[in-house]
Amino acid sequence: MPYIHLRLAGELSREQKKQIVEEFTATMERVANKPREYVIVNIEETKEENWGWGGAMLDEV
Repeated sequence: MPYIHLRLAGELSREQKKQIVEEFTATMERVANKPREYVIVNIEETKEENWGWGGAMLDEV
């Protein structure tokens, strides 16, 4: 059972999330021959203020 965990800084709209889930699922089905009903996609959104990059907070870059 494929489990895909997408972690990102910021937020996505519901429509963006829906498209990502559809496309990740289709890719696993096409490339890895996995049945789409077994593909799990988890999207984790984190505020940019909770990420650091190159010694600075992402919301300040």
